[in-house]
Amino acid sequence: MSHYAFAQTFRTFYDKAVALYAKGARGAETYFDPDENTWLAANGLTAQYLYDYAEDQTNYGEPGYDLALGIELIRRDYFLNVQQAKPTGKISDPATWPGKDVAIKNITWLPRILPKARAKLQGELPASMMYGCGGDRKFFKAHDINPVEFLSLIWRNLDNDQPIIDWVVKRSATKA
Repeated sequence: MSHYAFAQTFRTFYDKAVALYAKGARGAETYFDPDENTWLAANGLTAQYLYDYAEDQTNYGEPGYDLALGIELIRRDYFLNVQQAKPTGKISDPATWPGKDVAIKNITWLPRILPKARAKLQGELPASMMYGCGGDRKFFKAHDINPVEFLSLIWRNLDNDQPIIDWVVKRSATKA
């Protein structure tokens, strides 16, 4: 595995997934060969992550390669340096997350994205969920938050919601 070439290799995989999805190929499990899946796993990634980016890029024109790379660099760094390149073996249950309409400090979606972002960071998102999905993007845009910086904020405050909530409230109040 080349750490130096991670972004270049990720770009190749991202472009491949977008092209396959645009041609009508469906199912993350069909997108990459065993060697490619091994590379993804060694970097804390899954074919599903690329599939989700490809689906949303094709259907909605976002999130785009730049955000996908930024998100996956944070995930990869956490995987390699905190998890010591070992998956937790856990999958988060979205049924335990707050509902989409629940609010903290009058900010809807914030209670839901906290456990979702933690699950993304720790590699515990179920295949049915995407960090950076349309609902997440609506939240991020409404509060002028880059999804990459939010994932980094989650890492810095992994076990403490209050600094994250305070930061989001402050950011939301100062957005132009």
